Amino acid sequence: MSLPKIKYCPGTLAEGFLSYSPVCLKNLFNGKSVSHILAYQTPQKNEKVAEQFIENRKRLSISGVQEKLSMVLEKNVLRLTQEKEQGTYILKPIPRDLKKVDQVPANEHLTMQIAKQVYGIQTAENGVIFFKDGSPAYITKRFDVKANNTKWGIEDFATLAGKTKDTAGADFKYEYSYEELGMLIQKYIPAWRIEVEKYFSLVVFNYIISNGDAHLKNFSVIETSAGDHILSPAYDLVNSRLHVSDTNFALKKGLFADTYKSAGHKKTGQPNKRDFTEFGKRIGISENRVEKLLQPFLTSQPLIETLIKHSFLNDASKKGYLMMYNAKRNILNS
Repeated sequence: MSLPKIKYCPGTLAEGFLSYSPVCLKNLFNGKSVSHILAYQTPQKNEKVAEQFIENRKRLSISGVQEKLSMVLEKNVLRLTQEKEQGTYILKPIPRDLKKVDQVPANEHLTMQIAKQVYGIQTAENGVIFFKDGSPAYITKRFDVKANNTKWGIEDFATLAGKTKDTAGADFKYEYSYEELGMLIQKYIPAWRIEVEKYFSLVVFNYIISNGDAHLKNFSVIETSAGDHILSPAYDLVNSRLHVSDTNFALKKGLFADTYKSAGHKKTGQPNKRDFTEFGKRIGISENRVEKLLQPFLTSQPLIETLIKHSFLNDASKKGYLMMYNAKRNILNS
């Protein structure tokens, strides 16, 4: 593997940049001039680096099956955190045990950028970054760390739902419905009428982009400076179907707490606009607002095709990604 020739910003995917654009540097790296090349060889090629990575993973408390590493920005260089040091970035190298594993960092980056740029979903700041040999990784800025390196209070929805391995078994983070998750928003967020609309858009986005891994631990509430809680920025968004043959929804019950399916859903086996309209109404959104929130997802979005073209996916994955988006949008409109 060799370093790619950069034509698009590895953060915003804007055209005409040989590294991170000024907008990306401002949002992702606090305005510092950071290289898109890490100061590390890949762990597989350097035993000393491998030891550093193994030690770093022991200190990172964030859960999940994908390898995550804690980093800080020292002057203009990203480095692994040391013992008792608060990390401000998370690095996710190429994972293991998936199809097209080398495409995962670019997939997550693209999906996060589509969520933000096309649909206006608040996301964790993110980009693609490369090891010295050209191997890609996904880099994201932690939104739960304050400027003084203390942390905002944050809870994922598995915790709010009381779901653990002890209470719900090994698949605890999948044992729920998106309707029930919406009810938790009403319970725990004072300004729930605003936040539940953001949640609705995120659920629709996960469907249309083929993210079948939007489980309870991939939604969180975060403390605000006023002392209350809101939905955290979105994170871990990915087109999972590029890598695994999964279902439309991560949660085993799907959209609803009961067995509701629209007539079209029963006929085709795929949820459509009527299902999502019912879902929105059940979680406390008026039908008029549901219609307005759904409209961007029902309409063709040319920027998606542009972002896919500019992404760091290979050509076959770009083609598959676009085909899946178009297919899901057509189903949603049926």
